[in-house]
Amino acid sequence: MKLGLVAMSGVRAANPELTALGLTLPGFVERSKVIASLPSLSLLTLAALTPPDVEVEYREIIDLRAEPEPAGDYDLVAIATYSAQVSDAYRVADAYRARGVPVVMGGLHVTVRPDEARAYGAVAVVGEGEMSWPRVVEDFRRGRLQDEYRPPAETWYDLADAPMPRYELLDVDRYNRLTVQTSRGCPHRCDFCASSILLTPRYRVKPVEKVIAEIRRIKEIWPSPFIEFADDNSFVSRAHYKRLLQALRHERVKWFTEADVSIADDPELLDLMCESGCRQVLIGLESPVADGLDGVELRSNWKRARAADHERAVRLIQSHGITVNGCFVLGLDGHTEAIFDQVYDFVERSGLYEVQITVMTPFPGTPLHERLRREGRLLVDGDWDRCTLFDVNIVPTGMSPERLQQGLVDLGRRLYDKSFIDARRARFFRDLRASRAAAGSAVKEGSPDET
Repeated sequence: MKLGLVAMSGVRAANPELTALGLTLPGFVERSKVIASLPSLSLLTLAALTPPDVEVEYREIIDLRAEPEPAGDYDLVAIATYSAQVSDAYRVADAYRARGVPVVMGGLHVTVRPDEARAYGAVAVVGEGEMSWPRVVEDFRRGRLQDEYRPPAETWYDLADAPMPRYELLDVDRYNRLTVQTSRGCPHRCDFCASSILLTPRYRVKPVEKVIAEIRRIKEIWPSPFIEFADDNSFVSRAHYKRLLQALRHERVKWFTEADVSIADDPELLDLMCESGCRQVLIGLESPVADGLDGVELRSNWKRARAADHERAVRLIQSHGITVNGCFVLGLDGHTEAIFDQVYDFVERSGLYEVQITVMTPFPGTPLHERLRREGRLLVDGDWDRCTLFDVNIVPTGMSPERLQQGLVDLGRRLYDKSFIDARRARFFRDLRASRAAAGSAVKEGSPDET
């Protein structure tokens, strides 16, 4: 038996004008390259759960236009995709099925739209794939493949049972970083968030020993790797992560992760992050003004409560030598056309090393999608090709859709102007030099990946 694992990767705006403008907006282009260069950790994990007598091949499709005919002579194909790529994924599935090859699909989109996947003739794996995959393979071998697989109700995958991902299936020269998952879930519930909370409502961590073992496995095929923790919100369990970072100090790797601004409240944690090789943390600041954050986090309005502390948090985190990639969502309820200048001014004041801007995007299965559908504020319901984070598919409350789209582009031109980027990065090293001078340590100039 030969199994093909196909990852739909990369980011491409649906709007042709945005795609063309991307050539002059390096912030958009660089972020797309980073996303495109991340392998599918979910497929590598399924490969590890596949019986050893099954031949497994991993491949990626970044642009279906470049390879319209899917390659590989397989008995079974599994496809991992996000909403923005799902139309291409269905076309790939159709092509394999036309050759008589059954196709299995899973992930966030399929979890919230399993009927859609089944309508395209694919087997839908709902929820955490680790709990269903062994049964999928066994049923295929016995000729009794079902239309849909779900884990038992109210059960969650224990990350202590997580297998070692099959990193050896990758051509590591294609990537600028490899992923390791240290946790799953998030304690916050933001209305626009399409993350693992759609797969599981519980926050869980992977044992420290397993994380270190995975990093050491990566180092066998890439001696000096850059690691991205594939987490929605690292450091929620502070005691656990301090143990992990203490162990990570000895591995001599550079790493990146996503977290929330509360990490700025813990100087010991920030010290450990720096000492263990953290080069950057991505934080969803979402909005520089509190009005845009009202009601975004549904459980306790946590995002709005922390809004006044964002500038201090950015400066404090960066004073530890950890750059912050601040992410903003344009077009939130409460945003007016003033938001574009407000984001720029915040970035300038705070000295953010990197910044990412997106537009409010109604991903399927999110509370935001359901709310905007009820309010009649979706421009096109079910147009998943627009779920790129850069294509407007909503009617904002404080401006027209056209103004939101143009404002994204205009702000991008300002934020990603080379002189503005250089000024922010020079400020980062100047501030860091002053901070470390007091502590008696030196600062090496250059990108944070080299410090």
